[in-house]
Amino acid sequence: MKSKIRVAASLLAADFSDLSREVKMVERAGVDLLHLDIMDGHFVNNISFGPGILNSLKAKTKLPFDTHLMIENPQRYIREFARAGSRIITFHIETARNPRKLIKSIRKLDCSPGIALNPQTPVSRVKPLLKEVDLVLVMTVNPGFGGQKFISSSLAKLRELKRTLKSRQNLKFDLEVDGGINRETAKMAVSAGANILVAGTYLFQSKEAKKRIKELRCEG
Repeated sequence: MKSKIRVAASLLAADFSDLSREVKMVERAGVDLLHLDIMDGHFVNNISFGPGILNSLKAKTKLPFDTHLMIENPQRYIREFARAGSRIITFHIETARNPRKLIKSIRKLDCSPGIALNPQTPVSRVKPLLKEVDLVLVMTVNPGFGGQKFISSSLAKLRELKRTLKSRQNLKFDLEVDGGINRETAKMAVSAGANILVAGTYLFQSKEAKKRIKELRCEG
Protein backbone atom coordinates (compact mmCIF):
# COMPACT_ATOMS: atom_id res chain seq x y z
CA MET A 1 0.00 0.00 0.00
CA LYS A 2 1.38 3.37 -1.02
CA SER A 3 2.08 5.64 1.95
CA LYS A 4 0.23 8.93 2.09
CA ILE A 5 2.16 12.04 1.13
CA ARG A 6 1.91 14.60 3.92
CA VAL A 7 1.90 18.33 3.34
CA ALA A 8 3.35 20.86 5.78
CA ALA A 9 2.29 24.49 5.39
CA SER A 10 5.22 26.86 5.93
CA LEU A 11 4.09 29.71 8.17
CA LEU A 12 6.84 31.95 6.82
CA ALA A 13 4.68 32.60 3.74
CA ALA A 14 1.56 33.52 5.72
CA ASP A 15 0.10 36.98 6.29
CA PHE A 16 1.50 37.82 9.74
CA SER A 17 -1.13 40.50 10.30
CA ASP A 18 -3.71 37.72 10.76
CA LEU A 19 -1.89 34.49 11.56
CA SER A 20 -4.83 32.81 13.27
CA ARG A 21 -6.97 33.18 10.16
CA GLU A 22 -4.15 31.98 7.91
CA VAL A 23 -3.50 28.88 10.02
CA LYS A 24 -7.20 28.03 10.15
CA MET A 25 -7.36 28.40 6.37
CA VAL A 26 -4.65 25.83 5.65
CA GLU A 27 -5.97 23.54 8.39
CA ARG A 28 -9.43 23.52 6.80
CA ALA A 29 -7.82 23.00 3.41
CA GLY A 30 -6.31 19.75 4.68
CA VAL A 31 -2.62 20.20 5.48
CA ASP A 32 -1.07 17.69 7.87
CA LEU A 33 1.52 19.83 9.64
CA LEU A 34 2.39 23.46 10.33
CA HIS A 35 6.01 24.06 9.38
CA LEU A 36 7.75 26.72 11.46
CA ASP A 37 11.01 28.15 10.13
CA ILE A 38 12.99 29.63 13.01
CA MET A 39 15.78 31.97 11.87
CA ASP A 40 18.21 33.86 14.05
CA GLY A 41 20.04 36.14 11.61
CA HIS A 42 23.30 34.22 12.13
CA PHE A 43 23.05 30.78 10.53
CA VAL A 44 20.91 32.37 7.81
CA ASN A 45 20.67 36.01 6.78
CA ASN A 46 17.14 36.50 8.00
CA ILE A 47 15.19 36.71 11.26
CA SER A 48 11.73 35.14 11.50
CA PHE A 49 10.04 34.49 14.86
CA GLY A 50 10.44 32.68 18.15
CA PRO A 51 8.52 30.45 20.57
CA GLY A 52 6.10 33.27 21.41
CA ILE A 53 4.41 32.85 18.03
CA LEU A 54 4.02 29.12 18.64
CA ASN A 55 2.53 29.78 22.07
CA SER A 56 0.00 32.18 20.56
CA LEU A 57 -1.07 29.64 17.94
CA LYS A 58 -1.17 26.34 19.80
CA ALA A 59 -4.65 26.97 21.20
CA LYS A 60 -5.88 28.02 17.73
CA THR A 61 -5.07 24.84 15.80
CA LYS A 62 -4.83 21.08 16.10
CA LEU A 63 -2.06 20.90 13.50
CA PRO A 64 1.20 19.40 14.81
CA PHE A 65 4.05 21.90 14.93
CA ASP A 66 6.95 20.90 12.68
CA THR A 67 9.68 23.21 13.97
CA HIS A 68 12.74 23.78 11.78
CA LEU A 69 15.59 25.43 13.68
CA MET A 70 17.77 27.37 11.24
CA ILE A 71 19.78 28.78 14.11
CA GLU A 72 23.17 28.60 15.73
CA ASN A 73 23.37 26.75 19.05
CA PRO A 74 20.02 24.92 18.75
CA GLN A 75 20.67 23.09 22.05
CA ARG A 76 20.06 26.36 23.87
CA TYR A 77 16.50 26.76 22.58
CA ILE A 78 14.95 23.32 22.15
CA ARG A 79 13.32 23.33 25.59
CA GLU A 80 11.53 26.62 24.84
CA PHE A 81 10.17 25.32 21.55
CA ALA A 82 9.07 22.05 23.13
CA ARG A 83 7.17 23.99 25.80
CA ALA A 84 5.61 26.13 23.06
CA GLY A 85 4.05 23.07 21.47
CA SER A 86 6.57 21.68 18.98
CA ARG A 87 5.90 18.06 18.02
CA ILE A 88 8.91 17.73 15.71
CA ILE A 89 12.16 19.64 16.26
CA THR A 90 14.62 19.61 13.38
CA PHE A 91 18.12 21.06 13.59
CA HIS A 92 20.80 21.53 10.95
CA ILE A 93 23.79 19.21 10.87
CA GLU A 94 25.86 22.27 9.93
CA THR A 95 25.18 23.88 13.33
CA ALA A 96 25.35 20.91 15.71
CA ARG A 97 28.54 20.47 17.72
CA ASN A 98 27.29 17.23 19.26
CA PRO A 99 24.35 16.00 17.15
CA ARG A 100 23.83 12.76 19.09
CA LYS A 101 23.52 14.63 22.36
CA LEU A 102 21.09 17.05 20.75
CA ILE A 103 18.95 14.21 19.37
CA LYS A 104 18.76 12.62 22.83
CA SER A 105 17.82 15.97 24.37
CA ILE A 106 14.97 16.42 21.89
CA ARG A 107 13.62 12.93 22.67
CA LYS A 108 13.74 13.64 26.39
CA LEU A 109 11.42 16.57 25.74
CA ASP A 110 8.90 14.14 24.15
CA CYS A 111 9.51 15.54 20.69
CA SER A 112 10.53 13.76 17.50
CA PRO A 113 14.09 14.66 16.43
CA GLY A 114 14.83 15.62 12.86
CA ILE A 115 18.04 16.54 11.10
CA ALA A 116 18.37 18.91 8.13
CA LEU A 117 21.04 19.43 5.52
CA ASN A 118 21.63 22.34 3.19
CA PRO A 119 21.92 21.96 -0.61
CA GLN A 120 25.73 22.02 -0.43
CA THR A 121 25.97 19.46 2.40
CA PRO A 122 26.51 15.82 1.38
CA VAL A 123 24.34 12.99 2.68
CA SER A 124 27.46 11.45 4.24
CA ARG A 125 27.25 14.08 7.01
CA VAL A 126 23.96 12.65 8.30
CA LYS A 127 24.30 8.94 7.47
CA PRO A 128 25.84 8.01 10.85
CA LEU A 129 22.76 9.50 12.57
CA LEU A 130 19.96 8.01 10.51
CA LYS A 131 19.16 5.30 13.04
CA GLU A 132 18.62 7.92 15.74
CA VAL A 133 16.26 10.39 14.04
CA ASP A 134 12.61 10.32 12.98
CA LEU A 135 12.97 12.75 10.09
CA VAL A 136 15.54 13.91 7.56
CA LEU A 137 14.91 17.28 5.94
CA VAL A 138 16.56 17.90 2.57
CA MET A 139 16.67 21.59 1.74
CA THR A 140 15.80 22.17 -1.90
CA VAL A 141 16.65 25.89 -1.68
CA ASN A 142 19.32 27.78 0.21
CA PRO A 143 17.76 28.44 3.62
CA GLY A 144 16.77 31.90 4.78
CA PHE A 145 14.08 33.25 2.47
CA GLY A 146 10.86 31.95 0.94
CA GLY A 147 9.91 31.98 -2.73
CA GLN A 148 13.19 30.60 -4.09
CA LYS A 149 13.63 28.33 -7.10
CA PHE A 150 13.81 24.57 -6.49
CA ILE A 151 17.37 23.19 -6.68
CA SER A 152 16.97 20.03 -8.74
CA SER A 153 20.38 18.63 -7.78
CA SER A 154 18.89 17.98 -4.32
CA LEU A 155 16.87 15.12 -5.82
CA ALA A 156 20.01 12.97 -5.88
CA LYS A 157 20.21 13.30 -2.09
CA LEU A 158 16.62 12.17 -1.71
CA ARG A 159 17.32 9.13 -3.88
CA GLU A 160 20.43 8.27 -1.87
CA LEU A 161 18.58 8.57 1.42
CA LYS A 162 15.67 6.49 0.09
CA ARG A 163 18.06 3.76 -1.05
CA THR A 164 19.69 3.74 2.37
CA LEU A 165 16.29 3.58 4.07
CA LYS A 166 15.26 0.58 1.97
CA SER A 167 18.57 -1.26 2.37
CA ARG A 168 18.76 -1.12 6.17
CA GLN A 169 15.94 -2.76 8.13
CA ASN A 170 16.76 -0.87 11.33
CA LEU A 171 15.97 2.50 9.76
CA LYS A 172 12.63 4.29 9.95
CA PHE A 173 12.49 8.00 9.19
CA ASP A 174 10.41 10.43 7.15
CA LEU A 175 11.96 12.20 4.20
CA GLU A 176 10.95 15.85 4.08
CA VAL A 177 11.74 18.46 1.43
CA ASP A 178 11.58 22.21 1.89
CA GLY A 179 11.95 24.88 -0.77
CA GLY A 180 10.38 25.74 -4.11
CA ILE A 181 7.65 23.13 -3.80
CA ASN A 182 4.80 23.35 -6.30
CA ARG A 183 2.81 20.88 -8.39
CA GLU A 184 5.73 20.06 -10.72
CA THR A 185 8.55 19.92 -8.17
CA ALA A 186 6.40 17.93 -5.74
CA LYS A 187 6.10 15.12 -8.30
CA MET A 188 9.88 15.06 -8.71
CA ALA A 189 10.48 15.05 -4.96
CA VAL A 190 7.95 12.29 -4.29
CA SER A 191 9.38 10.21 -7.14
CA ALA A 192 12.83 10.60 -5.54
CA GLY A 193 11.54 9.37 -2.17
CA ALA A 194 10.08 12.29 -0.22
CA ASN A 195 6.92 11.68 1.84
CA ILE A 196 6.57 15.12 3.51
CA LEU A 197 6.38 18.25 1.34
CA VAL A 198 6.83 21.71 2.83
CA ALA A 199 4.96 24.35 0.85
CA GLY A 200 4.65 28.02 1.70
CA THR A 201 4.01 30.52 -1.07
CA TYR A 202 2.25 27.85 -3.14
CA LEU A 203 -0.42 27.45 -0.45
CA PHE A 204 -0.73 30.73 1.42
CA GLN A 205 -0.83 32.88 -1.72
CA SER A 206 -3.50 30.77 -3.39
CA LYS A 207 -7.27 31.06 -3.23
CA GLU A 208 -7.49 27.33 -3.93
CA ALA A 209 -5.31 25.87 -1.17
CA LYS A 210 -7.42 22.72 -0.88
CA LYS A 211 -6.98 21.97 -4.58
CA ARG A 212 -3.27 22.64 -4.40
CA ILE A 213 -2.82 20.29 -1.43
CA LYS A 214 -4.49 17.53 -3.46
CA GLU A 215 -2.16 18.30 -6.35
CA LEU A 216 0.88 18.06 -4.10
CA ARG A 217 -0.32 14.65 -2.92
CA CYS A 218 -0.85 13.67 -6.57
CA GLU A 219 -4.55 13.24 -5.83
CA GLY A 220 -5.81 15.79 -8.29
